[in-house]
Amino acid sequence: NTKQYIDFAAQNNIGGVLVEGWNTGWENWIGSAEREGIFDFVTPYPDYDIKELVKYAKEKGVEIIMHHETSSATTTYDQQLDTAYALMKDLGLGAVKTGYVGTIIPKGEYHHGQYMVNHYFRVLQKAAENKVAVNSHEPIMATGLRRTYPNDFSREGLRGQEFNAWATDGGNPPHHISRVAFTRMLAGPIDFTPGIFDIKLKPYKPNNQVNTTLAHQLALYVVIYSPLQMAADLPQNYEGHPAFQFIRDVGVDWEQSIVLDGEISEFVVIAREERNTGNWFLGAITNEDSRSITVKTDFLPEGKEFIANIYSDAPNAHWNDNPTAYEIQSIDVNHASEITLNLAPGGGAAISFMAK
Repeated sequence: NTKQYIDFAAQNNIGGVLVEGWNTGWENWIGSAEREGIFDFVTPYPDYDIKELVKYAKEKGVEIIMHHETSSATTTYDQQLDTAYALMKDLGLGAVKTGYVGTIIPKGEYHHGQYMVNHYFRVLQKAAENKVAVNSHEPIMATGLRRTYPNDFSREGLRGQEFNAWATDGGNPPHHISRVAFTRMLAGPIDFTPGIFDIKLKPYKPNNQVNTTLAHQLALYVVIYSPLQMAADLPQNYEGHPAFQFIRDVGVDWEQSIVLDGEISEFVVIAREERNTGNWFLGAITNEDSRSITVKTDFLPEGKEFIANIYSDAPNAHWNDNPTAYEIQSIDVNHASEITLNLAPGGGAAISFMAK
């Protein structure tokens, strides 16, 4: 199964595959106060040949991204930091997603207390010693430490996309990221896991859904800053889908970023220049209200021509009633052009400006 994901990544310009559940301990990882000693961060299940999969992925130009879910049993993780990160170094793996689901053990400590501040820092230091970048979930708020430790390259720290799958309150509302862009994102990169095409989550979650349009999901790759972005849906929901081309094309390493327009909780429009290619990408999202936005492309360099591939809401799109209705058009643009974007309720638009 992992090899199928690796093949899909290799075919679609996706550089890594994150595998959760590879290591022993998942049978009793949550729902009990006795969680210390459950997880082993170096021992895979018998059906997961980690060395073979790392080798296979490297041959395809793909990296396996390690996963360390601690279930908030911090002593167990602390005791295995040396061996866990030595394994990653031996395998040549450069990134790990850590997780801290559940109440912190020992009892009386909390995710945002000094005890966990110290723990997260120890993890970051150990990762740096082994040249591993850390994407932390259930983290403390970012404080700028990544300027000293650039391997602190992304984190969750908000109601991520996954909340839509199990929330009992209706999930993240359409205005969620229009607010987050002006609040949480000021602290640093966000691992939100965008790119859901199965908006209604059928047949897996009939009582839940993602509360945006498909075009809004594409726009999040530009609106949300993170050096690590995930194509978070199932491969079968991407295969043969014309809109998936934007995910193939969009950058993650930016030379510059420009906020073109926006209002807290209402809408936001951001353009970013991809480093080393000269290509630009634009993301625009709105809240529950539809709106028309005219974008001047004067951020593009003068004297150059671009093809703008525009992924936008269809005229009848709506975050709840018709979320997957979208359109694609390509036009020639330059520094002096203007583009009018009509955003549906809960909608968005994503544009790739590919240099000619």
